[in-house]
Amino acid sequence: MSKLSVIIPAAGSGERMGSDIPKPFIKVGDKTILEHTISRFLEVPDVAQIIIATSKSYIPTIKSMFEQLSTDIQLDVVEGGAERQFSIYNALKLVSAECELVAVHDAVRPFVRKQLIEECCEVASNIGGAVLGVPAKDTIKKVDADKVIESTPDRSVLWQAQTPQVFQKELLVKAYESALGENFIGTDDASLVERIGGAIQMVEGDRENLKITYPVDLKVAELILGVGK
Repeated sequence: MSKLSVIIPAAGSGERMGSDIPKPFIKVGDKTILEHTISRFLEVPDVAQIIIATSKSYIPTIKSMFEQLSTDIQLDVVEGGAERQFSIYNALKLVSAECELVAVHDAVRPFVRKQLIEECCEVASNIGGAVLGVPAKDTIKKVDADKVIESTPDRSVLWQAQTPQVFQKELLVKAYESALGENFIGTDDASLVERIGGAIQMVEGDRENLKITYPVDLKVAELILGVGK
């Protein structure tokens, strides 16, 4: 399989969590959420590089974290931008020449499974891009500015995108350069690749790959790890 560079944006705040500490640096058990997340990628043989994009004030914390890891994987840290998209673009500039694939993964999704990471890589190698996700389980409503319901999309064709989102390096770089050149801000990496016509396939994941965003998510994470009170 192709060598993989993993970009983990970790510059977000802890506002929705009700915490003064950015979410990736909140502890679950004896490790931060980010440490749990990194550990999942250390298990993947084809990972050659991990790049963390974080706020300037947390760069020393990341470097200290790296010093505790016993790995041959290249570990890099870069200052994040005002938007997630800018953070990832900064990280893309550091991607190793040996890496043909790039995965972007949320720092606060610490339960992604090795098998699913590898599935995404295989699909991306073949067609260009892969997004981990699950079928929508709730009915989705489209509303107007006043929250009046306009329509109900067919749930059978709706999926909830997760991460990692994996792409051939040249495709992702092209998508980012196009978006930045045209001042387009997407909600995920796949949306940037979609707009330049890149092929992307959904890979079915699992619901344990939750994104820790709110206090209730933290409680679920503690239960998964067996550290809840």
